[in-house]
Amino acid sequence: MGEFDLIARYFQRPTRAGSGVALGVGDDCALLAPAPGMQLAVSSDMLVEGRHFFADVYPAHLGHKALAVNLSDLAACGAEPLAFTLALALPRVDAVWLQGFADGLLALADAHGCQLVGGDTTQGPLNICITVFGQVPAGRALLRSGTQAGDDIWVSGRTGQARLALDALRGQIHADDALLTRLRQRLERPMPRLALGRRLVGIASSAIDVSDGLLGDLSHILAASRVGARIDVDAATDLLAGGARLASAGLDRGLLMRCALAGGDDYELVFTAAPAERAAVRQAGSDSATRVTRIGSVEAAPGLRLVDGQGQAVRGQFPAFDHFA
Repeated sequence: MGEFDLIARYFQRPTRAGSGVALGVGDDCALLAPAPGMQLAVSSDMLVEGRHFFADVYPAHLGHKALAVNLSDLAACGAEPLAFTLALALPRVDAVWLQGFADGLLALADAHGCQLVGGDTTQGPLNICITVFGQVPAGRALLRSGTQAGDDIWVSGRTGQARLALDALRGQIHADDALLTRLRQRLERPMPRLALGRRLVGIASSAIDVSDGLLGDLSHILAASRVGARIDVDAATDLLAGGARLASAGLDRGLLMRCALAGGDDYELVFTAAPAERAAVRQAGSDSATRVTRIGSVEAAPGLRLVDGQGQAVRGQFPAFDHFA
C-alpha cells in the first residue's frame, strides 16, 4: 500500500458543512474559516514510541491519546476545537494497527467536532505529531499570565492516577487487575476538559493543562504572572486516594502524594479565579460534569509553599517531568 492509498483508506473523510473548515484533506493546504470575532488557537504535540507510550499499547488507545493531549491544550485556553493535522511516521504498513489507531483517533475527533484536515506520512520509527486548531472569542482566551495575589487555585478531576498506572506497568508497585484496568484508562485514554475550559472563559484568571505534573505546570502560571502560591497537599492527595480507592490498596501515602503533585500525564486543568467567582467555578464544573477542587491560593511573594490540612509546612521535592533533565 502506498502513502496516498494509506491516507485515503484510513484518514480521508468528507468535509462537514458549517464546521469552520473550508477545505480539508486532499490539497497542499487546508483552509480554515473561524467564526467572526474569534481568534485561532493552535497547539502541537508529539508522541514517540518508548518515550511517551509502550510498544504494546492498544492502537485505538494510542489514537485517542494522540489527539486528546492536543485537545487538552485547547481546553486550557478555553477554545473550541475546529480541526487538526496528523504527521505519522510508521516503521511499516500494518493494516490492523492502522485501523485501530484511526478508529480511536477519529472517534475522539468526532466527539468534539474536530476534523482531520491534512498532515504527512513517512517511514521511520513510530512517531505521531498532531497540530490542533481551535477558536476562542477574540481577546478572551485563558492565559498563564492573568492571575494575581488572592486568587484561588483549582484543579479539575483527579491528578496522579496516570503516574500510578505507569509505576504499576513498570512493576514498581502492585495493583490488582481491577485497579490497574481503571488506572490504565487514565494513562492511555485521558479525557480533555474542553467543556469545562469553555465555561471558564470570563471566570478563570489563568489556566494550564497538567501534562508534566500538577506543581510543575502550576509553576508556569506563577512564573508568567510573577506571583507565588500556597498549596494544600492533603487536599490534592485525598482526591487521588479517594478516587481510585487507593487508601485500601495498601499504597504508601508518600507515594500517593508524589503522584498527585508531580505525576504528569493527567491532562486535567489547573486554573485560578478570584474568590468572588467560587460559585461560578462550581457551576462551570457542574455544567460540564467535571469535579473541581480548590487546592490553594495565589500569594504575592514568589515561590511555592506546601502545607498540610492544618497549615503546617510540608517538606519534599516534587519535580515535574522534563524530557531533557
